[in-house]
Amino acid sequence: MIVWNAGIAEILMNRPRAKNSLGKVLVDELYETLDVLHFDDSVRVVIIRSNVEGVFCAGADLKERAAMSNTETDLFVQKLRSLMDGIAALPMPTIAAIEGYALGGGLELALACDLRVAASSAKMGLIETTRGLFPGAGGTQRLPRCVGISLAKELIFTGRQIDGQEALSIGLVNHMVPQNEEGDAAYQRALTLAKEIVPRAPIAVRMGKVAINKGTEVDIASGMAIERMCYAQNIPTKDRQEGMAAFIEKRQPKFIGK
Repeated sequence: MIVWNAGIAEILMNRPRAKNSLGKVLVDELYETLDVLHFDDSVRVVIIRSNVEGVFCAGADLKERAAMSNTETDLFVQKLRSLMDGIAALPMPTIAAIEGYALGGGLELALACDLRVAASSAKMGLIETTRGLFPGAGGTQRLPRCVGISLAKELIFTGRQIDGQEALSIGLVNHMVPQNEEGDAAYQRALTLAKEIVPRAPIAVRMGKVAINKGTEVDIASGMAIERMCYAQNIPTKDRQEGMAAFIEKRQPKFIGK
């Protein structure tokens, strides 16, 4: 389900009986949601959160997985990997708000987001090795980029779960906040962060995201070339002209995304 909020789109996961585990139906719904958001220029920020108390996403639906053949399992994991890539490829910034458990594929989903906010009540871990598996939806690639190779190996090899405070200390999340009585502290902090981003020049923000994402995949010289190409696309925008005019006129800029 998508909730629209003044330039902010909120993706709400709501599969309470299965703790938002990534079964076929939920995955298909998330695919449909990405299709809606990808080309919507009115959306400045996307927040992904849970509508189920105490859980962000419990990971893969192992009950469904147990009924799959080896071939079906391989195809479904490919679909999960493609879903995570689709989240990462959204042109606007994405924020995961983690109140409770984000395990296995649930943490991989959060890792596909640009930013992560956790409450003190959060529990995170790539626990696949405790189930005879290993992270197959991007976790082996995205976790090292957050916490470093050695620590990523430790977390994946042990399947250890960590809380919000430890996640902050190792760089897995951007912010950690004490949980409140309503159980939505991470969402409230994510919303505040999103509201900081919304007024900024949307094309510049999107080009910045492309430059970072693509530039970190290559050597620094190639990364600088990517940055130059992204900057060139921003030069002719009305928003760049508005930003300079607002600075000279000593007023707040009004960006229109053009």
